[in-house]
Amino acid sequence: MNNWTRWVLGLMVALPFVAKAQIDLTRLDRDMVGQRSRVLVLGTVHLNGMPASFDPASLSAVLDRLATFKPDIITIEDEPGEECDLAARHPAKYGPDYCPRPDAAQAATGLDVPAAMAEVDKTLKAWPAQPTPSQRRHLAALFLSANEPASAYVQWLQLPEAERRPGDSLNASLVELLEQIGKRNNESYQLAARLAARLGLQRVHAVDNHTGDRMDVSDIKAFVKSIEAAWAAGGAELNNRVKREKELSQASDLLPLYRYINTPEHLRVLAEANIRPALRAKSPEGYPQMWVAGWEIRNLRMVANIRETFRERPGARVLSIVGASHKPWFDSWLGQLQGVEIIDAAAVLK
Repeated sequence: MNNWTRWVLGLMVALPFVAKAQIDLTRLDRDMVGQRSRVLVLGTVHLNGMPASFDPASLSAVLDRLATFKPDIITIEDEPGEECDLAARHPAKYGPDYCPRPDAAQAATGLDVPAAMAEVDKTLKAWPAQPTPSQRRHLAALFLSANEPASAYVQWLQLPEAERRPGDSLNASLVELLEQIGKRNNESYQLAARLAARLGLQRVHAVDNHTGDRMDVSDIKAFVKSIEAAWAAGGAELNNRVKREKELSQASDLLPLYRYINTPEHLRVLAEANIRPALRAKSPEGYPQMWVAGWEIRNLRMVANIRETFRERPGARVLSIVGASHKPWFDSWLGQLQGVEIIDAAAVLK
């Protein structure tokens, strides 16, 4: 028996087992009672990379379109305070600078991250329909202590201008911090927090996760070099796309940019440029393939974090704002969850 015959026979034996292992879970919710949760994943550019001419007002049309979706929950690509606290307690594993430390806020409130998180939950459960400025200032201070600055900014934006001042645990240094946040080119603030405040939501939900993508390799420089080489070898189509992104980023209205980066074709290019060159790259240590595994772990944990935000709210409308390269994974994996419907971002932005 020659090698070709052996291979064919082996494939014939293996294929039935592969087929039997596939169980379609996507139709288990076909007879569910109640409304499905609707999830809109908005792929975004990272605004800290925008040109010097960037004006947050250029996002007005994008915000108008997103407001029509009327999300009940908004998630952002930031590490949650709980994860930051975990990393701070394990610096040998995650590094000493995993997240900015909320020392100033904790000094003002006397609460560490776990205590502040518990107080935030308690406060929101008893939150009135018409909160006072004092309540909003105090909640903003609690969010800062919990290392959730974007949610603190949501409260800040809902204060009348005259009430944006120190008081109720929000001291002068924290007021200055919130004022600085408002000037930062960051989608968590300029898109998510502003939209949340506009819709009367009390917070945004940080869902990023890097606990599983920190590589345990002996030569990190060689690791990075191998990944960069793999991407460079397969990046021609992506480079053309990036060039067009930069052109659209110069406009006074960024709605065309967001329409462009949320098209299926653009997302296909991003996904393939991230993964296919890495999987094809030859590396004695398997570094590019390790990177792919870390990328998948990160996205899986982020998707789980998003799911947790509406676990107790069946039928919720969820907007997830995330770097566009994550969107194909979010759409695919969130779309496999029971009772979840993925909303077409391109249609919302039309």
